[in-house]
Amino acid sequence: MITEQDIEKGRKNAIISYLTIIGVIIAYYLNNEENNKSSFAAFHIRQSLGLWLTFYALGYIIGSFDSWLVTSSFYLFFAVLFIYGFTNALNRKAQTVPLVGELYQKLFANLGK
Repeated sequence: MITEQDIEKGRKNAIISYLTIIGVIIAYYLNNEENNKSSFAAFHIRQSLGLWLTFYALGYIIGSFDSWLVTSSFYLFFAVLFIYGFTNALNRKAQTVPLVGELYQKLFANLGK
């Protein structure tokens, strides 16, 4: 259960996690400090880590296509997912990103506990 106090404590780390893949690493270590653990931040760290890893894995494959339509739709799809997750972190919501968010929560369940 994520409380209002937990959200306020972890909001900064949740926002940092969406900035870059480096932001995920920084937010992970900031969230694992003894007096700064937040389940809200851990939730968003799992979401953004999954998004970044999927982006790089699929981006490598999509890069082999020689079509601007394929690559631009790929970037648009991930931009929408990142914006959705980032605005949820800004608005203090713990909602999974569409399509893949539940998978990321299950896959990275041990991350941030």
